[in-house]
Amino acid sequence: MNSNPVKSVSRERTVNAVNGWAMLFFNVLLLLGGIAGIVATVTKVARTNDPAYLWWLVPFIFLELLAFILMFGHFTLQPNEARVLILFGAYKGTVRESGFWWANPFYSRVRTKVPVRPTTVNVQRGTHGRDVASVVHLTRGTKISLRAQNFNSDKLKVNDKRGNPIEIAAVVVWRVKDTARAAFDVDDYESYVHIQSEAAIRHIASLYAYDRGDEHEPTLRESTDEVSAGLMKELQERLEKAGVVVEEARLTHLAYAPEIAQAMLRRQQAEAVIAARQKIVHGAVSMVDMALRELADKAVVKLDDERKAAMVSNLLVVLCSESETTPVINTGTLYA
Repeated sequence: MNSNPVKSVSRERTVNAVNGWAMLFFNVLLLLGGIAGIVATVTKVARTNDPAYLWWLVPFIFLELLAFILMFGHFTLQPNEARVLILFGAYKGTVRESGFWWANPFYSRVRTKVPVRPTTVNVQRGTHGRDVASVVHLTRGTKISLRAQNFNSDKLKVNDKRGNPIEIAAVVVWRVKDTARAAFDVDDYESYVHIQSEAAIRHIASLYAYDRGDEHEPTLRESTDEVSAGLMKELQERLEKAGVVVEEARLTHLAYAPEIAQAMLRRQQAEAVIAARQKIVHGAVSMVDMALRELADKAVVKLDDERKAAMVSNLLVVLCSESETTPVINTGTLYA
């Protein structure tokens, strides 16, 4: 029997808040009514000199206190912004419509406090002279942006499929889709997006070779669309837990690591030279073959095998040489 409890996944519930302007008008009436009642009660006591009328102050003071508390229920939402409603730790729903609204003033305005781990404060402990690093906590409000956001990762140094160290970076366009998951299923959804995005980029880089794959094998350099699609799919699987939807993911930087960049550059140059030589030789052989066939078909001159070999050698030297060749003209007979 499994004793570990299964964690429930939060689900967003969209609710409607009360119109803020109507509640503001109501709260102002309560406030003015309480003030008017207090003034009237004090005036009555002053005229009659009867302290029994002082009990009338109790409901009016309570009315003033109620109006003051209700004032804290007002809030505004901009377009593509939402607010999660939390009452004494319980999730009550999400308001997504922009405008001026009013809700229960006891709804929390602070969602959570998350630690900012890279930031530390050194505190000296009295006479012992020892410093203790404390973690700074960042307060997250109940308002969550629904706008599209960009995350441009740093240049990550990873190994590709063949073990070559490379540098890779990507940009991820994302937005919050489920506010309940973003608020309650992860500690800090923005930090979660950054960390999981870098992990996905590292994993994708290890699945492909940089630029030299097997036959019909996709590579990071040549198959950018396929790599981007794979990265986007993996990111969506990782960020689904935080209620985040990935709209686009693209590589922005791809290069060999500095320690092997020069060697790989020389390899690429050598491959380019070999490919160029192959093309030059193929073209030269085709031209020599065409020249021999033209001479034979038009009966310009009859050549034996030895003369054909000499002619082929001379033509290949002329066509394949990197520098200009200087011809030597034979003024005698062909067989001299």
